[in-house]
Amino acid sequence: MSRDHLTKTSRKLSWLLRHGAPSQGIAMDDAGWVAVDDVLRALGIPRSLLEAAVENNTKNRLDLRGDRVRASQGHSREGMPVTLAGLEASWEEVHGDAPIWHGTSVDAVHGIAREGIRPARRTHVHCTDALDSAVGKRSRVDLMLEIRPERLRACDFGVFRSQNGVILVREVPVACIVGLVPLAARAKRDAAALRALLLGAGSRGAG
Repeated sequence: MSRDHLTKTSRKLSWLLRHGAPSQGIAMDDAGWVAVDDVLRALGIPRSLLEAAVENNTKNRLDLRGDRVRASQGHSREGMPVTLAGLEASWEEVHGDAPIWHGTSVDAVHGIAREGIRPARRTHVHCTDALDSAVGKRSRVDLMLEIRPERLRACDFGVFRSQNGVILVREVPVACIVGLVPLAARAKRDAAALRALLLGAGSRGAG
């Protein structure tokens, strides 16, 4: 079985389980679980290929347990049967106060300074618990934002960890952002101005 074939199958599974199950007539519960047999019929693949695709998924985005399978996180907000409460009940709640991080672009900072971090078309904002981790952030980001979990809880937002280690929260108010670490050259050049914009907004939001 070629690596390309596994990669294509993994991408089809990720799309189906994150975004496309209803359009394919596949029943899904509020935590994103679907019947393996329904997936095999929809994609026309044997279980052995599904198992191989799950096993070889680069970020462990897929979770196979017996006769059920799901995407660990990253579901569309619209058009999917998942609920915020259903997903969160299936994840591990994070109780510690160590900082979490969100990777983003320089261009997004102005919007974040106004509105905080929103999940856009997904159910939750994706974060990571390690500054240098590849889990929970895009492969290419300009900067990392430091977020305090205790501030999130004070705003009534729980912090959760999915099966594959992604840290998730419904949204991040700007007052919960306490630091900025530039990665790209543009972010390093403008770091002082970006910090002033973002952390000044956070101070105003907390006041």
